[in-house]
Amino acid sequence: MRSRPSEDGFGTGDGTSAIETIAHAYGRQAVVVSIDPRRVYVEQPYDGPYKDEIIVGRAGTEDEGKAWWYQCTTSGGRENRQLSVVQLAKGVEKLGAGEILLNSIDRDGTGRGFDLDLIQLVRKSVRIPMVASSGAGAAAHFTEVFEKTGVEAALAAGIFHRGEVGIADVKAAVNSAGLAARR
Repeated sequence: MRSRPSEDGFGTGDGTSAIETIAHAYGRQAVVVSIDPRRVYVEQPYDGPYKDEIIVGRAGTEDEGKAWWYQCTTSGGRENRQLSVVQLAKGVEKLGAGEILLNSIDRDGTGRGFDLDLIQLVRKSVRIPMVASSGAGAAAHFTEVFEKTGVEAALAAGIFHRGEVGIADVKAAVNSAGLAARR
């Protein structure tokens, strides 16, 4: 796909990409793009690529003092791309994606909770709806992700399949926090 230059540096598509073609034929809401980023740790002070996207671990967390940016991957996280999560999220939004499914490679299957730093970073970079994925291990993780990030949806699979957390428990936790959940 060739792209036309634009003021923000992200370009605009030529109308032939899969995202543009599907959005034109069926509407933006039919285009959900899955993004699978992972952390790339850097030494502080950092003045390299993606310096405006650097996250520094907060005091009292396991990542306290560490610094990183989020690199996009392909092939289920097996291959890295020299592209930041913000670049990709903004790019797919501009091409016509209607929603982003954001999978944290670092948190997948850990049960430690959603990667709130990642979700907040992407949430403030795009206007389209987002689904948070990867890391849930307790019903409280769902309440936390909605309250702290403003994400529109969150998902999990393994914890439900293995019977570690019940769907009814998640709905009860979300509802008791005053958040809406489908019956």
